[in-house]
Amino acid sequence: MIDITHKIKTKRSAIAQAIVSVGRQETIDAVKNKTVPKGDVIETSRVAGLFAVKRTSDMIPDCHPLPVEFTEIRHHIEGLQIIIETEVQTVYKTGVEVEAMHGASVVALTIYDMLKPIDKEIEIHSIRLLSKTGGKSQYKDKLGRAITTAVVVCSDSIFAGKKQDFAGKAIISKLQNFEVSVEDYGVITDEIKDIQEKVLALYTNKFDLIILTGGTGLSARDVTPEALRPLLDREIPGIAEAARSYGQQQMPYAMLSRSLAGLKGKTLILALPGSTRGAEESMDALFPYILHIFKVMEQESHEPSKSS
Repeated sequence: MIDITHKIKTKRSAIAQAIVSVGRQETIDAVKNKTVPKGDVIETSRVAGLFAVKRTSDMIPDCHPLPVEFTEIRHHIEGLQIIIETEVQTVYKTGVEVEAMHGASVVALTIYDMLKPIDKEIEIHSIRLLSKTGGKSQYKDKLGRAITTAVVVCSDSIFAGKKQDFAGKAIISKLQNFEVSVEDYGVITDEIKDIQEKVLALYTNKFDLIILTGGTGLSARDVTPEALRPLLDREIPGIAEAARSYGQQQMPYAMLSRSLAGLKGKTLILALPGSTRGAEESMDALFPYILHIFKVMEQESHEPSKSS
């Protein structure tokens, strides 16, 4: 199965369809009047569909077991067709498209099985996904311009050439997945003065997004939050809380991170952990959702002022 441990949980839904066509009106009448010898076709197939949705991961090898939190089976009769819709919802790391399609398929097969003794012209067709919501694709904003981004590594040892940078490179790699190009990359020391000077220079050059990695721990030299906090016009606590909450699901030490986020003017500044794993997990937790900030600011810039 595909690794989904790095994904965050979001509300996901899917609606799938299947159509059962019968050969004569008498078959439809028997379904409506509940006179089919094998029993109530609508209710029996509905129950079968509910079982099928919940057992999808047992039948489809690459499907992940997941909590099915809502399922509805709907039947509509139009002419000689029984149209089936299966809706499934969950709050999880992966979608429920296959669960919905599996449910619709089994509903259709159950109807076929119950009707075949009285009608030899039954066909199942148009098994397909009608809609789905949730996941990163739903929250990936289409921005009207490119986001100018800088990645800054705060580390005495990397600056001195004693160690290699992996966290900063990991952040750049993650950004490329979201078509965010990095126009400035550098390594500086764990000094408040150096951190502030670098951030202010990037801000002056009108960078939209500044991501710092390193200096968010608890050692005496970890001073990135102390350097950044006086520069921010507005702190955004939810961003750092989201990163820590996600990290806590991966490993218990994430609660010790002092990650920080906020705005200076219209520049978003993030301070992420200096470990490669911590940086990667923080990026997984925040992107692409955090880019919505720029969508909001983009919309505000096009709104007329109150005085106009």
